[in-house]
Order: sequence, then structure tokens, then C-alpha cells
Amino acid sequence: MNFGNINGFYYLLLLVILIAIFYLGYQKKVNIINLIRFPFNKKKEKLSIFIMILGVFLIVFSLTDPEFFKGYEKYQKKGLDIYFLIDVSKSMLSEDIKPSRIRRSKEIISSVIDELKGDRVGFIPFSSTAYIQMPLTDDYDMAKMFLDVIDTNMISGGGTNIKKALELAEASFKKSAKGDKVIILISDGEVHNESGINESEKIDKSIKIYTIGVGSLKGSLIPIVDKIGNRIDYKKDKKGNYVLSKLDVKTLEEIAKNGNGKFYMSTIAGDEIQKLTSKINLLKREELGIEKLKIYKKLYQYFLGIGILIFLMGYLYGKRGD
Repeated sequence: MNFGNINGFYYLLLLVILIAIFYLGYQKKVNIINLIRFPFNKKKEKLSIFIMILGVFLIVFSLTDPEFFKGYEKYQKKGLDIYFLIDVSKSMLSEDIKPSRIRRSKEIISSVIDELKGDRVGFIPFSSTAYIQMPLTDDYDMAKMFLDVIDTNMISGGGTNIKKALELAEASFKKSAKGDKVIILISDGEVHNESGINESEKIDKSIKIYTIGVGSLKGSLIPIVDKIGNRIDYKKDKKGNYVLSKLDVKTLEEIAKNGNGKFYMSTIAGDEIQKLTSKINLLKREELGIEKLKIYKKLYQYFLGIGILIFLMGYLYGKRGD
């Protein structure tokens, strides 16, 4: 037997505690009745209470969502290969998008992963250079763990080398893959040359490039933080003036256009996530082989129904006259 809701066992533990409290109260009631010699069928009431407790136990047990293993079912596994290119330059610390550009980027990625089924994902953080932080995998729990540790301290040096990130992603895709390949570039787009745009023009046409802009057109100062993340100042240029970082929509739009994809602006409501996943769902997926899926039959309804019936039997038995 398998259980779909392990948290249901906490309710069982709570039930045991409540039964213990009830029993102590019941014993006190019996002692008082014995003192005043009130007519009282002790055996009948005990049996009634026992039956009702058994019914409540089965009702609460149904909350664990018990399942019976029926067997395996074969299915054709299909999926895309998706690389997330994550800008980890210092400008991503800006807070014009709450809680910050980098943290919002990670929230977007996590939400997109939640919408995927069977697709493989990988992470390529980039700044002055780029590297594969996590190779392609369909283990989404592991992907979330790798995602958690991504921050703006991963790569030393300044700059936003989108060209290097695109080159690395293209080289990392399996050439023999028959399905579509996807790059999701998340950045404020703030670069000082057009190398990223030029690279997107040369990239393999079987690769779709989607870009998500995090930041604002108005711009924001770039925080300087200490080792534990506390802001101690803002970035200044060589003349001592504060640096204002703005979202470069044009660059990100051009890259997406060249990559036969689409540009999305990050919003508070997160509309870009649904729009992006809707596009991804339309892409051609590669057949990855036959896999077995465990099939379970739900049993909670039986425990729930029997529990309610037993509880009512116990209640009515206690109300029946001697």
C-alpha cells in the first residue's frame, strides 16, 4: 500500500492525543456518576465510544490517501531539451523588480519548471563568462536545489557576455536530437556591444530562443552588498557618480527575433510565465523511449465510507434504550 498524502499521519497522531484527553475526561465522568449512584450502563457506553472512535480513526486514515499498487503501464516518453541562461552580473542585484532582478529570475525559472512534464532542463549562469552549472536533467527536485544556489557571486568580473552563454548552450545540445531545442534567456539585457545579437543570428535554426526581461525602463541603482547580503552602498562609476541600470528591451527583442522565439517582459502578476509555457507546449518533442509508469488505485473513499458508517452505528447504539 502506498500513501498519497503523508501529512495525513499527523492528523492520526493528533487523533491519538485527543483520544487520550477524552479518555481522562471520561474516567472523571464515570467517577462522578458512581458517587451520585446515577443509573448508568458502563459497558454499553464504553462499547459505543469504542465503535465511534474506530469510525473516526478510519475517517482520519482516509486523509492519508491510501493507494493500492495495480501494476505498470507503458508509455512513450517525450520531451524537449531546455537550457536556462541566467544573467548573474551585478546589475541583477537591482531592486526595481521585487525582491530583486536575480531573485525574480529564479522565481520565474522555478515556476516554468513547475509547468513542465518530461522535458529536460539545464542551467547556464553567465556574466563576464558562462559555464554549465547543471547539465540537462528531468529531475526537477534536483534542478530546484541547483537553482537555489545561483547568485551574483558565481562568476568574478563584470559585464554581461550573452554571446558566450549562447555559444555554450548551442554546443551543449545533442546534435542528433529530433525534437525542438529551447534556450530561455533571462536578463536585464544591459550589454555594451551587440555580440549577443550577432551570435543569435548565427545560432542553429532548430534552437528556439525565448528571452525574458527583468528590470524597468526607468532603471535602478545597483546595490553593493557584504558577504551576508546586507546592502552597504551603491555602485559608482569612475567619476564617483551612481550607476543607473536600465532594462534593455531592444537587445532582448532582437535576440528572441533572431532565434525564432519571443520576448517577454517580467511582470508582478507573472503573466510571462503562462505565455511562455503555452508557447513551449506547442513545440515538437523528441521521443525518448518507452518507460513504465506505476498505476495505483485510490482507496480513500472506502475507508471514508466505512468510517462514517461505523461512527453512525456507534452513535445510534449509544442512544438506544436498555
